[in-house]
Amino acid sequence: MAGTFQFELVTPERLLLAGEAEQVVVPGVEGDFAVLSGHAPVISTLRAGILEVTMTDAKRRVFVKKGIAEADSERLTILVQTAIDVDEFDSQRIADELKAAEAELAEAPDDQSKLLAETLVDQLKRLQAKAA
Repeated sequence: MAGTFQFELVTPERLLLAGEAEQVVVPGVEGDFAVLSGHAPVISTLRAGILEVTMTDAKRRVFVKKGIAEADSERLTILVQTAIDVDEFDSQRIADELKAAEAELAEAPDDQSKLLAETLVDQLKRLQAKAA
């Protein structure tokens, strides 16, 4: 069995998820990256996207927006502004998030902002298709 590490997902309101994790795929601003036990120390800003968490007893997919991840060999802590379990997304919430993301894309001031907004729109459209 693969090693585990301590994982915490925190929003301004509460500790959303905590426990032993085997792997977490993080939507970093420069691309997705996986964190496993023994990971080299890293701090990364996050883009809006899907956080894929493999706990020792379950898998979770969480939609996150605006945050930061800090990892070392024994721990991963993710602080985010917004976190919603993908299983709890209803079609109205997806539509609201998609509308906001499309507005962000239309107003993107530079190529980097446009790319991040396009990625978010694509992910939300995939979630919307699965929810339909």
